Amino acid sequence: MWKGALGFGMVSIPVKLYVATESRSISFRQLCAEHLSPIRYKRWCQEGDHEVQYGEIRKGFEVGKDRYVIIEDSDLEDLPLPTAHAIEISEFIPATGLEPGLYLKSAYYVEPDDTGRKPYHLLRRALEETNMLAVAKIALRDREHLCAVRPIDGMLLMNTLHWPDEIRSTGELKGLEEDNVKISGRELQMAKSLVESLAEDQFEPERFQDHYREALLRVVEAKSEGEELVEVPEPEGEAKVMDLMDALKASVAAAKQRRATIETGGERQARRKAG
Repeated sequence: MWKGALGFGMVSIPVKLYVATESRSISFRQLCAEHLSPIRYKRWCQEGDHEVQYGEIRKGFEVGKDRYVIIEDSDLEDLPLPTAHAIEISEFIPATGLEPGLYLKSAYYVEPDDTGRKPYHLLRRALEETNMLAVAKIALRDREHLCAVRPIDGMLLMNTLHWPDEIRSTGELKGLEEDNVKISGRELQMAKSLVESLAEDQFEPERFQDHYREALLRVVEAKSEGEELVEVPEPEGEAKVMDLMDALKASVAAAKQRRATIETGGERQARRKAG
């Protein structure tokens, strides 16, 4: 979806970008309540009172009331920016020095052209062995982005980042002050035990499943076959109000039982394979 160069000092590495993720969410069509037919939106010209085809639309930047500067696609392609056709590395930082929770946006695979394979893998190995990542800028989709380039699974991955002024302030959030919160040593120790009981060596996304999508597809399948009712899990009963320590103890016990069940199942599976 993008072709340009990755600037590594005085070295220019010709690369291509590919979107690394895809949405798996289920989309709905909007239907007329009376006819159950799809709703279609029209691009309408108020001045000429007629529908406008997509190919006839032009981009305009408003410079005053009803005054626009027309911007062509060629204008966007030829912006006077060093990042218009290049990923310009500005600096390198420790791989642990980027806060992923706030800054990371979209992910892109970075693929080298044949002529750029050697410098591409030179940069990748240098980042791996120094445990660093590159901070860069790139012009992409009608705007300039801050981005990070890091090695992953024998290749380079680029993440676009939020600009600092896009991160909203926490000043208006309530309940963050800890001054009047009394946490006992026993409560903290029990909470740490719960964390340790649910701890894994590393994040393995294969362990997780999109149950919402599965449940929705079951509803769609049932309705397509003329069935209005879909089996719904029975609620476990009214939630009981528990003391914090009692809730923590019960949670730790449940977590240990869950882990023991998983480990037992794993041992059985291993014995079956060995047999």
